[in-house]
Formats: sequence, C-alpha cells, structure tokens
Amino acid sequence: MSEQATKRPEFRNINVFQDLPGYRLPAAAKVSILHRISGVIMFLLLPFVFWMFDTSLSSQISFASFKSAFNESLGFVPGWFVKLVALVLIWGYLHHLCAGIRHIMVDMNHDLISKEWGRSSAIAVLVVSLGLTVVLGAKLFGLY
Repeated sequence: MSEQATKRPEFRNINVFQDLPGYRLPAAAKVSILHRISGVIMFLLLPFVFWMFDTSLSSQISFASFKSAFNESLGFVPGWFVKLVALVLIWGYLHHLCAGIRHIMVDMNHDLISKEWGRSSAIAVLVVSLGLTVVLGAKLFGLY
C-alpha cells in the first residue's frame, strides 16, 4: 500500500466560523441538547414556580393578585413578560418530560434500538413537546 492511501486526514486548526456552520447535528443530538437546556431552565425558574405556587394558594386576595400579574403587570414587569416566562417554563417541562420518557424507553429496550428508531423517536419528541406547548401557550395567552 502506498503511504498516501494509509494516511488519515488530520484536523488541527478548526475554524469555528467556517467549519461549524456546515456541520449538521442529527435529530437525536438536538433532542439531547434541548433536554439539558430544559433541565437548566426548569432549575433556574424554580423561584418563579415557588412564587406562583405560594401566591396562588395563600388566600383569595393573593390569588387575585397572582391572576392580575398575568393579565396586567407585576410591579414594573409587564403581564406579557410574565406569560412569556410561564410559556418557557411550560416548554421546558413538556420537553424534559417527553425526552425523559424517550431516554427511559432507550434504557429499557437497549437491544431493540436502531438508528432509525432513534431518529423517529427524536422527531416525535420535538413534535409532541412543541405541539403541546403551542396548545397550552394559546390557552395561556387567551386565544381560546
């Protein structure tokens, strides 16, 4: 064999602006990355969740102020921003739940998993989580 045929290409200097935009992640990798991001979002918004839970259950007056925070404002924060944060929290929870179920299925059926199943289940996770987020977001913003 010639030396040219056996020599593998070496990549020493990767230019972030030239090489990375051309790289395409598979759907399973995107779901995995979004699973981690949704976990971080849920962790960071935990004080907001505690505030919502405490305010909604304390009394009828606090529930009315909680409801008005979504409709009018919360001090200097406009109501649409509170709804947007709640929508991000809804997406984070739904995506984390759907991707977590997918990961459990992979762990339970490790021998039966194929590349095609991984791709189709990742696309299903994205479609289901985004679809449920749109439905609940429409309800949150008062479209129905």
